Amino acid sequence: MAGFITGYSDRISVRPGETIKFMVSTQGVESYDATIVRVICGDDGPQSPGYKVEPLKTSVDGRYKARFQSIHAGSYAIMPPSPLIDGLTSFTAQAMVMPTLPAKPWQVVMGKWVEPSECGFVVYIDDKGQFCTGIGDGKGGTCFLRSGRPVHAGRWYLVAAAFDVASGTLRLWQEPQDVYPGHDAVAVETTTKVRVGARADLPFLIGAWSEDGRADGGTVGAHFNGRIDDPILSRRALDRAGILALRHGPLPRTIAPDVVAAWDFAADMMSDRIRDASPNRLDGRLVNLPTRAVRDSLWTGEALDWKQAPGHYGAIHFHDSDLYDCGWQADFTLTVPAGARSGFYAARLFADGIEEHIPFWIRPPAGTTTAKLCFLVSTASYMAYANPHFGTGRYSELIGGAFSVLTRADVFLNNHPEYGLSCYDMHSDGSGVSITSRLRPILNMRPRGPLWEYNADTHVTDWLEARGIAYDVLTDEDLHTEGVAAIAPYACVMTGTHPEYDTKEMLDALDAYKERGGRFIYLGANGFYWRVAYHRELPGVMELRRAEDGSRAWAAEPGEYYMSFTGEYGGMWRRSGRPPQRMAGTGFVAQGFDLSSYYRRLPASHDPRAAWIFDGVGADERIGDFGILGGGAAGWELDWYDVTNGSPPHALVVARSEGHTANYQVVNEEVLFNYPFLGGDANDMVRADMVFYETSKGGAVFSTSSIAWGGALFHNRYDNNVSCITENVVRRFCDPTPFPPPR
Repeated sequence: MAGFITGYSDRISVRPGETIKFMVSTQGVESYDATIVRVICGDDGPQSPGYKVEPLKTSVDGRYKARFQSIHAGSYAIMPPSPLIDGLTSFTAQAMVMPTLPAKPWQVVMGKWVEPSECGFVVYIDDKGQFCTGIGDGKGGTCFLRSGRPVHAGRWYLVAAAFDVASGTLRLWQEPQDVYPGHDAVAVETTTKVRVGARADLPFLIGAWSEDGRADGGTVGAHFNGRIDDPILSRRALDRAGILALRHGPLPRTIAPDVVAAWDFAADMMSDRIRDASPNRLDGRLVNLPTRAVRDSLWTGEALDWKQAPGHYGAIHFHDSDLYDCGWQADFTLTVPAGARSGFYAARLFADGIEEHIPFWIRPPAGTTTAKLCFLVSTASYMAYANPHFGTGRYSELIGGAFSVLTRADVFLNNHPEYGLSCYDMHSDGSGVSITSRLRPILNMRPRGPLWEYNADTHVTDWLEARGIAYDVLTDEDLHTEGVAAIAPYACVMTGTHPEYDTKEMLDALDAYKERGGRFIYLGANGFYWRVAYHRELPGVMELRRAEDGSRAWAAEPGEYYMSFTGEYGGMWRRSGRPPQRMAGTGFVAQGFDLSSYYRRLPASHDPRAAWIFDGVGADERIGDFGILGGGAAGWELDWYDVTNGSPPHALVVARSEGHTANYQVVNEEVLFNYPFLGGDANDMVRADMVFYETSKGGAVFSTSSIAWGGALFHNRYDNNVSCITENVVRRFCDPTPFPPPR
């Protein structure tokens, strides 16, 4: 295998004097060199400004010994060792279980089992797609019992295994919740002289088994794909009546003393903890953040918000591809030196001709600014797109209007699924990826990478540097945490190309900033579109629920539109009463990825309120009939002005794109039913509207409404009408002179 080097950091935003740790893993190399660079432009394509970085001299500079650090993907629940479980000789393990990938062999529901030594007890799905149970003494003695009937994906089953040490009887029940011909209950039993092996230091696991027998969980395997609800462990072998008695309602008095644990997955929904509802309080925790707030076996559809009926959402959906924190050890730590300029930065790593970048951002010192302009980095969107599998997607070539060209990152991710998925991917069982983390290498958030998100945004920073416009950077994660105070000192806040994913806290801060008279520049499209949430206790992780509308890679199940991290309704901001038109004057209307087009000025561009925007631009010029992203400034994704969705009535539409191809299609939420001629070659809805309007207290908003706009700034060495318009707006917006309200 070819060598590689990759890594991530524990933080993404730091100030001078603060520290940031870098975790690195290599293969096929013995050592690597590390430096810190300020990234001006990350695009190294043939028609781009070129890869541009400036070294920052720090104590990090030097050579480091290489090492491989593994990633253990797959979610499960772990309960620490307890004498109440350690000494079990007889037991009943039961749960409601919905397998979603039963064709994949060896998936554990629950147990205290070490696979290599076959010690303990376990309930699982075998290579025949049927529920099974097994006990082992750890000395070569085992007994396995299989239901003999394969299960169906997406169906709930009561699964129970019971062992009575006195009689040596092992029983297994597999009872479907939905019974129909050929899909009925199965009960099997056998007798054995094998006894359950005791391992006092072994944890009890739900959704996996131990591969190495370590008390902290160590390496686990046989990850379950599907939902588990109401798992209960008892200290004696129950009959079917006893199992059913535990399934419904409070613990019966006759059985309660024998219940070791009854885990309530509906409790502490917003955390990674799982609670034991029995008096023993054998609480545990979740590893790699499986999906919570999903429908359980009792769900009826009467309550669509899990907070209204937690007992109907008491399941957890486990996946073998879930990943939260790689948990790597730090290779080096940077203390950001005093005087470091605010901007895009990266730890740049070299090893035997291999290069890697680990990006981060430096803010100004606390309580200060170094510029009037704040560039707001859309790291939430970077996280949503983290490690996507677009190039090998089913419709990638149809959407792109061209043959897919796999990048090195695409090939690497295809060979290394353990690096996790993006929110545009689906898990191996077909369910959408709703949780994403930055505590792992994100291979498409790098200089020299694809022209989407990160590198497209560096077209803007490159232009700012070239035009001599001072700026500070702030991540939207900072904005989420600190609110409007983070941006209040700036005369102007400017986005990058695609601020698609936003929390309520982010939008509240931007709205408050505008209401105070702040100036806001939106240099992108498809912004402020999806509502997301950060975990309130765990750093670096974000949740998304793709609800009942929108242009989406997958759709959440009915009743699963509310996020588990915060309880907020997910989906499009438009469906929560905050369409992007209210934020930026325009909102998502169409997308296409073959060719970009250009704008033409409209009569409103000559209005004295906005004529200054076009100083130096002719009245009949095509604006942006050039650019790196598809050959034009208007492309890839487009926004339009729409008063019915919140665009300010007094706003001026000063320019509009035209000439888009049939590959550009109107977004789902704008189409009530399908009909011919929705493409850009025949539909005037397919357009980018350039908008300007004034806000209260002397503020203003300017929106270009195209992702491709930033890719046109470099054309003709920055001497072009896109650059001219952008500079006119930025310099005027940084001028403290108030914008008078329109008459």
